[in-house]
Amino acid sequence: MARRQIDLPPTLVPRGLSREVAAAYVGVGASLFDEMVKDGRMPKPKTINTRTVWDRRAVDRAFDLLPGGGDDGGGEWDVET
Repeated sequence: MARRQIDLPPTLVPRGLSREVAAAYVGVGASLFDEMVKDGRMPKPKTINTRTVWDRRAVDRAFDLLPGGGDDGGGEWDVET
């Protein structure tokens, strides 16, 4: 039986992300993403039958907890007026 490809609308981000897509989603390479999963900075994946996927919402929550950005009082990109 042939597997049917379903294209999502361009505005709909999939909930389950492959390793490579999850890494790209947070702006890092796959090997750094693996390291981040191993040390707990990124969530562990879910298994759906034989597929390994990362929950986009869990990745978002983990990303929010990373240091930097607006939560730590500033950074190199802040503009002083």
